[in-house]
Amino acid sequence: MEKIINIDNAEQLLNLFGDFDENAKRIEKRFSVHITSHAGELKITGEDNNVQNAYKAIECLIKMINKGETINDQNINYVFSLIDDGNEDKIGDIADADLICVSFSGKPIKPKTLGQKKYVDAIKNNTITFGIGPAGTGKTYLAVAAAVAAYRAKLVSRIILTRPAVEAGEKLGYLPGDLQQKIDPYLRPLYDGLFEMMGPENFQRCQERGDIEVAPLAYMRGRTLDNSFIILDEAQNTSKEQMKMFLTRLGFNSKAIVTGDITQIDLPHGTTSGVKDAIRILKNIDDIAIIKLNEKDVVRHRLVQEIIKAYEKSAKNENKRKNI
Repeated sequence: MEKIINIDNAEQLLNLFGDFDENAKRIEKRFSVHITSHAGELKITGEDNNVQNAYKAIECLIKMINKGETINDQNINYVFSLIDDGNEDKIGDIADADLICVSFSGKPIKPKTLGQKKYVDAIKNNTITFGIGPAGTGKTYLAVAAAVAAYRAKLVSRIILTRPAVEAGEKLGYLPGDLQQKIDPYLRPLYDGLFEMMGPENFQRCQERGDIEVAPLAYMRGRTLDNSFIILDEAQNTSKEQMKMFLTRLGFNSKAIVTGDITQIDLPHGTTSGVKDAIRILKNIDDIAIIKLNEKDVVRHRLVQEIIKAYEKSAKNENKRKNI
């Protein structure tokens, strides 16, 4: 069987095929087909089902290219997973996803997977959103982008980012410097996200004015946060009491995002994670969204997805052994 796709734009074809035809080779290998290009005509040959799937993959990638995407390992893998699940028709939902904001360097920030789109839509439409998922799924990055977008649009007057300063292998007292220097390493990922969205100088000015605050969770106690976009990161490391304290800081015209990875809890043995407790208690309350991302939403290096899968498989096997 053979299928023909016409591509008139040379840049489009180059983006699709990749450097040294690496993308085309990946599609050929994945679906056991042969792809050739001549005079703007793309020909796919092979067994019927394989050709149909390769055709679907290329059509999906072309839709992404038409929306300004640069094709890379991540979006090729994601297209493969959509086809495996029979969801290739939903690629348009991602391609048409609204821009969240533009970074300081001019990079457009938008969701790259169906899970991420659901998460971003939930942030837009709810006062409190829980984003739960493994490393690399963009939980914090997209939340920071949404916060910066709301701040630029003057929907809120300040951004507050916080994390629990849970000791994971090192004691705070043994770290060098004053209290701020001791806690800064815990907050560094939040600083990094803001630097990318706003630029270091703009971030510094906003911080000096008090429009942006990055602080440990303990600093939130006793406050009411009005007109604020508040992000609690690494929430799996909160206790039940800390989570309740954080959620009850919410004031008028404010929005809160809670992110966490319940597979990476650093709390002392026997301590219940506040985010697990909150999901159970708040799951049926209107205006609170709970979005669960998985390894298919990972947008880091391909190996991150493979590592997450391997650990999940190991955990399942261990649970089976315990139940025998």
